[in-house]
Amino acid sequence: MSLTIQPTGAACGATVTGLDLAAPLDQSLVRQLREAWLQHHVLIFPDQQLTDDDLERYTQYFGDFGEDPFIAPIAGRKHVIAVSRRADEKAPIFAEVWHSDWSFQQTPPAGTCLYGITIPPHGGDTGFINQHLALARMPAALRQKIEGRQAVHSARSGYSPAGLFGNKEQEADRSMDIIVSEDAMATQTHPLVRRHPETGEEGLFGCIGYIIGIEGMPDDEARDLLMEVYQWQTRPEFQYQHQWSEQMLVMWDNRSVLHTATGGYEGYDRLLHRTTVSGRLTSAN
Repeated sequence: MSLTIQPTGAACGATVTGLDLAAPLDQSLVRQLREAWLQHHVLIFPDQQLTDDDLERYTQYFGDFGEDPFIAPIAGRKHVIAVSRRADEKAPIFAEVWHSDWSFQQTPPAGTCLYGITIPPHGGDTGFINQHLALARMPAALRQKIEGRQAVHSARSGYSPAGLFGNKEQEADRSMDIIVSEDAMATQTHPLVRRHPETGEEGLFGCIGYIIGIEGMPDDEARDLLMEVYQWQTRPEFQYQHQWSEQMLVMWDNRSVLHTATGGYEGYDRLLHRTTVSGRLTSAN
């Protein structure tokens, strides 16, 4: 069976078949996959029977592991976290907001790999939005407002003691091992418009949520502008809605897309294992 890369027909994403990711890949295949990843931003690999060793090996084809500061890894691993939810869980759906993973870090992860282990019969889709396309089609007047602006990112609204996950009563029911810390109060700036470090293509980076302000702009003005950008960058024509199946690996480029979790699977367990790829470019990149 030969390697086949089939675009989804949406604003981003492609399905890859003809590979067994449980076996080592040679460098020519890795180069093809990296080219496809950079072109389509989201790669989908159905029917992959992967162990955590396999998942870690695949992740490292693309770089070093990223750092997960506020979610503890699974037992026996340093770089694999469980994205889990019990059938009877009442806590809010984890990551049910548009975001780019850990954008509040100085060097956010370049990529995220997510492998479906227990997948409900319905619901639980992951949405993706192409931020290169969103910028390319942005009205000139709005782009002018954000050109050269530095956004202030922080994890405080989620992971600080006063944040969403700091609500002990609500979070007592959560199955994920989330770490709440004062470290989440830290801030980091990134350009609202930035070039992809590998392709050079301009795109929007991040959105309101992890972005809490804009350097040199009063809070109320920054909030209004960020909402205006959010309403544009999340438009349906820039989106791809991904439906999961068991033994499916999905890899996305955090430098190119926003993503969000969705619910709709009440009464069913859900379990996926996740790794991230460091945003630090190495000779392997």
